[in-house]
Amino acid sequence: MAEEIYAARSGSGHSGRLLGEFRRTVLLVPLSEGDGGGLMSGWQGGVRWIYAFTDEEALARFVVARGAGAGAGAREWEYLSILGARLVDAVIPTVEGPTGVAVDVADEDGSMLFPPVVGIVPDACAVDAGPDRAEAV
Repeated sequence: MAEEIYAARSGSGHSGRLLGEFRRTVLLVPLSEGDGGGLMSGWQGGVRWIYAFTDEEALARFVVARGAGAGAGAREWEYLSILGARLVDAVIPTVEGPTGVAVDVADEDGSMLFPPVVGIVPDACAVDAGPDRAEAV
């Protein structure tokens, strides 16, 4: 997945390959501590972004960037391992409002956003789906 993200960010990638790799990749999604163990997410631009990571090292960089790393107040971060396809096809439809996936958000040169648009999330959840498209689901 990291190679496809790098290729896409450098302009030499192909969006179809990137999306295919995303769907086939097992992602680590941290669980929120405060809301009964739901998936950790953040809000930006009117979209809920579910945080997902390609490996434990990427998740650890996120923990450190949030200031919740090593030290006396450190906690163990629980996470869900889930295929990218299952995350967008089964989980996102259960979330209220526009929802996308933010992969490896603590990696400035290795992060990638998968927004809630047609071709990434189910059409019924896509912000750019027209009324005809949504009814076809």
